[in-house]
Amino acid sequence: MIKNYIIPTAENRPQDYYWFQHGFSSSQLVKLFDDLESIPFNNAQTFGGSSDEIRKSRVKWLPQDERFEWLYDIMLTLANEANKEMWNFDIHTMIEQIQYTEYWAEDAGHYTWHQDIGPESASKRKISITIQLSDSDEYEGGDLQIWQGGSSVLNCQRGAGVAVLFPSYMMHRVTPVTKGIRKSLVLWIGGSHYK
Repeated sequence: MIKNYIIPTAENRPQDYYWFQHGFSSSQLVKLFDDLESIPFNNAQTFGGSSDEIRKSRVKWLPQDERFEWLYDIMLTLANEANKEMWNFDIHTMIEQIQYTEYWAEDAGHYTWHQDIGPESASKRKISITIQLSDSDEYEGGDLQIWQGGSSVLNCQRGAGVAVLFPSYMMHRVTPVTKGIRKSLVLWIGGSHYK
């Protein structure tokens, strides 16, 4: 008789994302913008360096300090809930800083198809979190899209305070902003390497 090599494990949803309509309240967004004032902008980079063809945006890095502790706490809480509902990844690190990003229509702001995993510390990313900070009528274009394989491309929800979370290995992009400015936060939650 042939041995049974199937090890029973819980199933998950590795090609799906999770979202919150009200990840952040309007008062929390006001506090965030006040706290952002003193942090300078940088040009956005990718793992390969800087390329306007791949990515065009302006970023600020929010330190893990007392001023932004409340922000990290909220994003970690969202990640834990989404992970429990969807993926059950082994997550236990949040070593990177939150990235505040602005995509400007006048710059043809965009980010082409990419994954959030990469070399060094990025190799441990498991969950990507995007918080929308702009109301939908403040910009045109700038859709966060997730590719599920084949011809399946999903447009994620929009609106100030909306939180979208997905596995960091999933291909995604921000389509070109054609009017206004799209503002968002991004953070990655990680853990041990995939096993």
